Amino acid sequence: MLDCRNLVVTYGSTLVLQNLSIYIGAGEIIALTGPSGSGKTTLLRYIAGLEVVDSGTILLSGEEITAKPAHLRRIGLVFQEHLDVAENISYSLKIQGTKQKLMDEKVAEVLELVGLTHLSQREVFKLSGGEAKRIAVARALVAQPKVLLLDEPLNGLDPELHTRLLQDLGNLLRSRGTTTLHVTHDQDEAKAIADRVLDINDLMQR
Repeated sequence: MLDCRNLVVTYGSTLVLQNLSIYIGAGEIIALTGPSGSGKTTLLRYIAGLEVVDSGTILLSGEEITAKPAHLRRIGLVFQEHLDVAENISYSLKIQGTKQKLMDEKVAEVLELVGLTHLSQREVFKLSGGEAKRIAVARALVAQPKVLLLDEPLNGLDPELHTRLLQDLGNLLRSRGTTTLHVTHDQDEAKAIADRVLDINDLMQR
């Protein structure tokens, strides 16, 4: 499904990713761990197409997408520091030219999946932290991405809510068969949600 081969990324003279390779099978949930500053978020940005790697190859379902624009990759992305992406769940559908009736149906479907149908008309600034995180996931899922990238999507929640949302998120991803790369620094979280847990440092040839 998603096959990244020998990715190299540098910022100025700093080598961030060195010959990194990772493969994620269709419907598989991978948790990617590693210390802060090890390049986990950077990897997500390059897979999503927000930036272009210095060298290496990214393939999705056998198609090379290394230089393909982000909006054509069908890769959903949830950054934990950008919860305002939930402000308009239907945004990605609008830019695809989706008809209003179908767009409404898809938005209703993902809101039901994340258990927030009752909040469809609520202003974003009135959402709790947990609700905002669910809405961010809903926005990423509404366009039915081939791969979903999650950058510490449950960070900052209290332990009880974290545990509940982690279970709900895992169930949701598996029920939809969503191929997922979930970045976290929490080893327990990684083991609870993923089919495989990988450390980013083990993926690079130094």
